[in-house]
Amino acid sequence: MNPQELLLLLISVLSSVSGQLLLKIGAGKLGQVNISNPSKQIIGIITTPELILGLGFYGVGAIAYILLLTRVKLSVAGPAASLVYVFSVLFGHFIFKETVPWLQLVGLGLIVSGVILVVSQK
Repeated sequence: MNPQELLLLLISVLSSVSGQLLLKIGAGKLGQVNISNPSKQIIGIITTPELILGLGFYGVGAIAYILLLTRVKLSVAGPAASLVYVFSVLFGHFIFKETVPWLQLVGLGLIVSGVILVVSQK
């Protein structure tokens, strides 16, 4: 990947993770959703700024990913996009104080190693 492609990947990944972060924050404000009053739940979703902003970030991430796909093979872009998992765990740990078991850390290391191998191949 050249620097422009790496930048598109980074924008896609960080936008998607930022979207997840905002959706989690917005979901926390909604509280536990139940099926008893679906219209109230929908109104709650569309009036929670973090949820709308989170969806916007997902949109930016999708656009960056589409642009990346115009430049690189899916067999490279797809695995590289799995960095979303790594950043999601890191954000969960540092922002929401979620615990990260050692086995999960090993898995994240394998993901990063795999991405490096896939992206670095010519």
